[in-house]
Amino acid sequence: MNVNTLNALPWQDAMRWFSQTCAAEKWASVMTDKRPYCDVADMQNHGKAVWETMEKDDLLQAFAAHPMIGDINSLRSKYASTRALAAGEQSGTADADDATLYALKEKNEAYLARHGFIFIICASGLPATTMLEALENRLNNSTEEELKNAAAEQIKITCLRISKAINS
Repeated sequence: MNVNTLNALPWQDAMRWFSQTCAAEKWASVMTDKRPYCDVADMQNHGKAVWETMEKDDLLQAFAAHPMIGDINSLRSKYASTRALAAGEQSGTADADDATLYALKEKNEAYLARHGFIFIICASGLPATTMLEALENRLNNSTEEELKNAAAEQIKITCLRISKAINS
């Protein structure tokens, strides 16, 4: 896919494309409406600006589309439509030892219980130990602070997915 092809897609097809980069329907709809884009950077800049206008429910919708870090079953089955773009995002867990994977699972469950949504981190290129450290550092933050942190991580993920999908 290139930018010109995306710009020319019928609305529903473009909406589906944007939904694969970020599952917040409102975000994908606005991004679809804002076409045409000049290039990847233009699309990412618009994506960031649109993301800043999202409300809590939009954020939670985007977060819900992510598998829990280190949850292999979730990685395989949940939201198969984003699998191609998400490939490699959590590759740092592939070589993690059992103790680290177990700690990720336990801390993720505690995070979900505390905040009501899963821990979001732009995990691309991060080893599992770094993800675990970030999770431990953020676990006891207020939910309001974590919404902001997760939203900031989500837009990083979205921009990476846009770049990956356009440049593939």
